[in-house]
Amino acid sequence: MRVATWNVNSVRLRLDTLRRVADILEPDYLCLQEIKVRTEDFPAGDVAAIGFPHQLVRGMKSYNGVAILSRHPLSDGGSRDWCARDDARHVAGIVEGGIEIHNFYVPAGGDEPDPDVNDKFAHKLAFLDEAARWSAALAPGCRRVLVGDLNIAPLETDVWSHRQLLKVVSHTPIEVEGLSRWREAYGWVDAVRRIIPEDQQLYSWWSYRNRTWPGSDRGRRLDHVWVSPDLAGCVTDAGVLREARGWKMPSDHAPVWADITL
Repeated sequence: MRVATWNVNSVRLRLDTLRRVADILEPDYLCLQEIKVRTEDFPAGDVAAIGFPHQLVRGMKSYNGVAILSRHPLSDGGSRDWCARDDARHVAGIVEGGIEIHNFYVPAGGDEPDPDVNDKFAHKLAFLDEAARWSAALAPGCRRVLVGDLNIAPLETDVWSHRQLLKVVSHTPIEVEGLSRWREAYGWVDAVRRIIPEDQQLYSWWSYRNRTWPGSDRGRRLDHVWVSPDLAGCVTDAGVLREARGWKMPSDHAPVWADITL
């Protein structure tokens, strides 16, 4: 099965782009973040016409929101409020073979990487702490996939300049350590880096402020696909649909995908 994740940055604005992504990648499951629409206003009919008749949506007005789109029947795996906030950052589905798919949108964290002066950054760190505790409590032996805009680029090769971004939110040591604790608490495996070696530069996000894209290529890998330990050997391919960042009216994120052979 092919699982893809994409921060769509408003699903209603990017239905044509969504159709193009679906045509090129042909994912079985496409997980969206920042849908920016209330659950009841999600364009379900338009999305079904694109090829995803089965949908799990948790939205909110104007901000955040996540959705799992599927070509195949799926069951509702529930959702969770993180840091005691009802801000639509998680939804889960159960797909063929009883595999759980968890779709996350981690807080961006604002501009100042200091939790004492920046409440948004404090929220992000608290989210990572809670996610690590959640992972540690997961029952072993189940097949799970975790995807989403995790808003952290953990490796030196996940950013255009490790040295210049060490004090920039998304690549600070405290965020990288928090993401590592989350991943290691359950033994999640970075599916994309199983296919694309860690010594290769790889990005999934390029700022709208960077008018020279793609020439300067100042990107970061903020979007991830993780799999449970028992699925690690089943990952057969993965990549980033980098070209989508250059399309008309693009999201600032490109879709990321992984193939899992069951």
